[in-house]
Amino acid sequence: MDLEARSLQPNVKAVLLAKLREYKSDLNNLKSEHKRLTSANSNQAARDDLLESGMADAMSVSANQRGRLMMSTERLNESSDRIKESRRTMLETEELGVSILQDLHQQRQSLLHANDTVFLLLKVPYRLHLLSGKFEGKDERKRLMRKGGRKNK
Repeated sequence: MDLEARSLQPNVKAVLLAKLREYKSDLNNLKSEHKRLTSANSNQAARDDLLESGMADAMSVSANQRGRLMMSTERLNESSDRIKESRRTMLETEELGVSILQDLHQQRQSLLHANDTVFLLLKVPYRLHLLSGKFEGKDERKRLMRKGGRKNK
């Protein structure tokens, strides 16, 4: 078109070349707008694709993390239960130990009391023997003194 317009008469040529420049400018504007829109759409599509894949990855990672978190929570709960059971067993064992120590203390007290009683019972006849010996000794001394210090064999 440009070549045809240049080959025409000068008065028509100027008008046609001006229109041609205007059309070319419009065409360039439309091309750039089309390019901008298609690149924006492709960028948006690419962006959407990335976001969707990112969301899918994030959802996958989130589900994976959620699963690990649930497993960790379950293990923690099981450990807590074992600790509670161990604590209960420890308290029962402690109560049993205290009970055994109290029984042993009572038995010790009983044995000490029995020992004291036996000692006292054994001591009484010995004292009685001593006392009776003292009395016998006095009698014998008196008898010996009467006889003049001679003993009968």
